Amino acid sequence: MAFYPRFLRSAIAVALSDTPVVCLLGPRQTGKTTLCRTLSADRAYFTLDDHTTYVAACKDPTGFIQSLPYQVTLDEVQRAPELLFAIKMAVDRDRSPGRFLLTGSANLLLLPRVQESLAGRIEILHLHPLTEAEKEQQFPHFLTRLLDQQLAADMQQTQQALSGIAERLCQGGYPEPNTRKPHRARQWFAQYLQTIIRNDARDVANFRAQDDLYNLMQLLALRTGCLLNTQHIATELKLSRETVDKYIRLLEHLFLVCRLPAWHNNQAKRLIKTPKHHLVDSGLAAALNRLKAEHWQPCSTQFGALLEGFVIQQIRAQATWLDEPVQLSHYRDKDQVEVDLVIERGRDVYGVEIKKSATIHDKSGAGLRRLARQAGSRFQGGALIYCGNNAIALDVPHCFAIPIDWLWRNPESR
Repeated sequence: MAFYPRFLRSAIAVALSDTPVVCLLGPRQTGKTTLCRTLSADRAYFTLDDHTTYVAACKDPTGFIQSLPYQVTLDEVQRAPELLFAIKMAVDRDRSPGRFLLTGSANLLLLPRVQESLAGRIEILHLHPLTEAEKEQQFPHFLTRLLDQQLAADMQQTQQALSGIAERLCQGGYPEPNTRKPHRARQWFAQYLQTIIRNDARDVANFRAQDDLYNLMQLLALRTGCLLNTQHIATELKLSRETVDKYIRLLEHLFLVCRLPAWHNNQAKRLIKTPKHHLVDSGLAAALNRLKAEHWQPCSTQFGALLEGFVIQQIRAQATWLDEPVQLSHYRDKDQVEVDLVIERGRDVYGVEIKKSATIHDKSGAGLRRLARQAGSRFQGGALIYCGNNAIALDVPHCFAIPIDWLWRNPESR
């Protein structure tokens, strides 16, 4: 299998240099194990997917941790969350940096069985599915240039003809499907989801209603990018709203689904506004929607929703490579004016609209215009990402329509 460089690698190395416990979280099969094992040849490695190791860890967590080498990687630690208390005790005796590198395919710090938070002892990093920039082996500058108001300097760059966008969406970011032909990739996605629901859902939540969870995933895939209306979903699946809420939280814990909260100028009002939901990988969403690259035109509406999730996932991953954290949300008001992604760095606000069209119209950027009005002096600029070839200044301050491949191609390579 091809090895893709992961741009989170340097952040993990920095964390290990000054933090006793570093935890790398992300979906299964995104390359967490490969990445961790390339960090240091001297670090011992154990996986909780190994039955013998798993039994030993569950039977005597404290004894298991005490028996380990001084610097160790523990893979898939969510399978034995009891280890976290033993790790806490070991770190409290010796807080030397880099002692434990943990990986988890479920958000173990949100699991009900985990009683110890390791607060103050741990740094948590998230590995997302492969970005297009990682596939191209070009470190992307889109997000940093947007936040630093440098997009205008790129406007005169020569733009290559766009092609293969539908293929990129259907491939997604899991490494394995990117090595397969499309029909084989779709089979991989089907088996992947069934395995996660059958095994990991049972491990992290003692879950047994596998058919209900699979049906929910299919419905969420069909409605990816929509407002998350759990009551409507509950009615359609003939489940209670409380059950649907619980199942969606489980899918979030397993890094299959993510919520995008609503933005509002009033911080308190954000808490009661409706979030959107996206599947974490466009390839998985395409497979569940039975969409192929050749459906790009006849299934334009469905692909539009997938494109939105695809772009947001690229930016969400790029955000993990920044030194300063950002907050991501979406904007929608009573007039149904929307901005697909709102990015906040400190008090500064930026907007990103996403269009499947290859053409810019007079009304393009209406959402950015409304967001700028709502955010006032906090608004610093934005981008309309679309499937055309030209970079165009919009009639909103510091806002530009830019081709989608600016997400993974640097100005020097265009």
